[in-house]
Amino acid sequence: MAQVTFSPPFTTPSEVASQLRQGGYAVLSPAAVAEWIGCDLPALMALNSDWAALPPDEFLKDGGRYRRRRHACFVVQGGQVKQAPHRAHWQPVEYNALHGGMERWFAPMEATTVARPVWQQLLAALAGVSDAVFAGPDAPAPWFVEAHQFRIDTTDGIGRPTPEGAHRDGVDLVAVFLVGREGVKGGETRVFEATGPSGQRFTLTEPWSLLLLDDARMIHESTPIQPLAAGGHRDTLVVTCRRGNFQGADVVGPGPVA
Repeated sequence: MAQVTFSPPFTTPSEVASQLRQGGYAVLSPAAVAEWIGCDLPALMALNSDWAALPPDEFLKDGGRYRRRRHACFVVQGGQVKQAPHRAHWQPVEYNALHGGMERWFAPMEATTVARPVWQQLLAALAGVSDAVFAGPDAPAPWFVEAHQFRIDTTDGIGRPTPEGAHRDGVDLVAVFLVGREGVKGGETRVFEATGPSGQRFTLTEPWSLLLLDDARMIHESTPIQPLAAGGHRDTLVVTCRRGNFQGADVVGPGPVA
């Protein structure tokens, strides 16, 4: 049986902030992402090789072995990007019922990745739209940014991009970049109003297409993937922007650097 997929509701770079304010989310095609960030698409594509060597996620509580990841933190203000010391990723159970309340120390992102000019441009663009949508008259605000590189594979027959189910992240802005997908079916993106009836479903298929979310207003999830060929996988980059501090800054103590 053929798989039914729905096309993403793409917007233009000039409409990103207004679409986020009005609809709670915005979706950009790869060409629009490059234009919005202010880079060439090949510069973004040059990052893709990093996903081939991500280490396993050792914290999956569902017993799965399908997720690999790296993690890094930054503070971005006025277009200036500063990497923060490596820290645990922490979420409360209210936002992540499966993994909330845990100090999860993931391997840090590669130094060569975060030093690339395109990486700095990407984070500056996300902080800029966060200023436009959330900060108000006091912009630009300092944005506490967490970046997660994910590979979801189908070695065991199924991979779950969001094992916690439909959720919010406890931040201001969530950015989900589809870095690539190969030899899989599924992975449909679903976005719902947190306090209303409206929802949208679509499948991101093009490398470096992007979903932006107002996390306070929208709940999101991605459906499981299944293999169409050996080695099937789905790669994403998830970046969150939060005002005030990193999530869990008041509860996370010192720990090992992975």
